[in-house]
Amino acid sequence: MRRILFRGFLVLLVVLAGVALWKRDDLARLYAVNTLFDEDRIVANFIHMDALFHTRPMQTRRGPPSPLPTAVNPVTLPEGTEAWLEARNATSLVILRRGEIVHEDYRKGTEAGDLRISWSVAKSVLAALFGIALDEGAIASINDPVTDYAPALAGSAYDGATIRNVLNMASGVEFDEDYLDFWSDINKMGRVVALGGSLDDFAAGIKARRAPPGREWHYVSIDTHVLGMLLRGATGRSVPDLMEEKLFGPLGLGADPYYVTDGEGIAFVLGGLNMTSRDFARFGQMIAQGGEWQGKQIVPASWVTAMTAESAPWQDGQMARYGFQWWLPNDAGPGEAFAIGVYGQYIWVDRARGVVIVKTAADRGFQEPGVFEDNIAMFRKLVEAVQ
Repeated sequence: MRRILFRGFLVLLVVLAGVALWKRDDLARLYAVNTLFDEDRIVANFIHMDALFHTRPMQTRRGPPSPLPTAVNPVTLPEGTEAWLEARNATSLVILRRGEIVHEDYRKGTEAGDLRISWSVAKSVLAALFGIALDEGAIASINDPVTDYAPALAGSAYDGATIRNVLNMASGVEFDEDYLDFWSDINKMGRVVALGGSLDDFAAGIKARRAPPGREWHYVSIDTHVLGMLLRGATGRSVPDLMEEKLFGPLGLGADPYYVTDGEGIAFVLGGLNMTSRDFARFGQMIAQGGEWQGKQIVPASWVTAMTAESAPWQDGQMARYGFQWWLPNDAGPGEAFAIGVYGQYIWVDRARGVVIVKTAADRGFQEPGVFEDNIAMFRKLVEAVQ
């Protein structure tokens, strides 16, 4: 009996070893997901996502990078800036005033050429591309049902929602965005990416609703993946292909960006964009200029105004107001809007004053009480200081 059990144990070990060998890449990505935010790994991970996940590079450079000149006279940053950057574990800070770099700082061992994970800043970038597709007629109206362009969503919780609802994060679908809960929907989605699954299938498999479409704002990251599905359905092209031609190519980036993808090669458009801090600043400056860059209107000016204006249903007590995948402070001044990603990623745009601020970070305390409010206050102090 012991000999039989021993042989059975050996067979089991061989089978497990075979499975581990067969699935070693998936297991490595799963390990990467589970340790992505560890204190001793987070900074390096955030600039080496291409070593951890499937990716799709974009060939965007058509010549020399577009000019991003450095101001002759550097500015003095306000008191408390260094303490804030250190407390927030910032990895870079780039500030533009009227298109010129007035401050540039790289920290925690990172460098100017590093491609940095955007997290949800990518949502705001995708919104700009969406406006181009709408202007070109690939999408007829944001009041169209999402199933007109993504029929795979028929029968899901998205059935009956309009494109406007999804742009506003008011789709009504039930989705748990708690990053600290292993079993939350957002973390299940991360494991889909790690294990080579399909985000399209994940989105189509969501059946529960928390509210009718359009009734309430509720932050749902998978809504942005649905926007990517709509763009692909409307154009017959991938989002990276569209980005190359319509947005990043015309911007004249300094380095070719890339997307993290799922196992089917579909771009993780809700948070998987990787670019240099300077290139995030180029994008932010284009938004500050109403969609114009180097004499060319890349994104329709009317769309820039629409996506950075409050339009989503809002309830008292929420941390900020929302447009089309862009945020506004609750007490937003004229022209203030921002893109934000977990762990401290920001593009702050003050169109009225011509200032753009890019901050990247590996801030494991980003959800602590008061951190968000302190960040907004510091961005405003920085804007005042560079005037």
